[in-house]
Amino acid sequence: MADDSGMITAGKVPGRARGFTLIELLIVMAIMGVLLSIAAPNLKQSIVRAKESVLMEDLFQIREAIDQYYTDNGKYPAALTDLINTQDKSKSYLRAIPKDPITNAPDWITVALESSGDSSGDTGIFDIHSASPLMALDGTAYNTW
Repeated sequence: MADDSGMITAGKVPGRARGFTLIELLIVMAIMGVLLSIAAPNLKQSIVRAKESVLMEDLFQIREAIDQYYTDNGKYPAALTDLINTQDKSKSYLRAIPKDPITNAPDWITVALESSGDSSGDTGIFDIHSASPLMALDGTAYNTW
């Protein structure tokens, strides 16, 4: 086809819009499918890793609050809610009991200190674990952390 200068140009057809062919679109879709199939498992694992990190930090903070309560009061708290003092914020060890990120509920397993029969009478919560029966990515159970 000749343009205004009289030269013949290849590939230009009057009245026809240029676009992608069906084959080109299928190739692009196949490449995208392969990339998504590679990325999807990594996304799921990164979400689990993030929840595990939050669980470890929550357990650390609650255990620190329990230890601080014991240091201040000479006894362990009878319940986790004792760590939250709504009347006197200066004696509050936690703002709120966090949710277990694995179970998505504040359903922690509390480990009570048993009285050893002596006159000290120490009782109360001295440790805490997740209530989830699931296994972590490293093969340990969450409720043993």
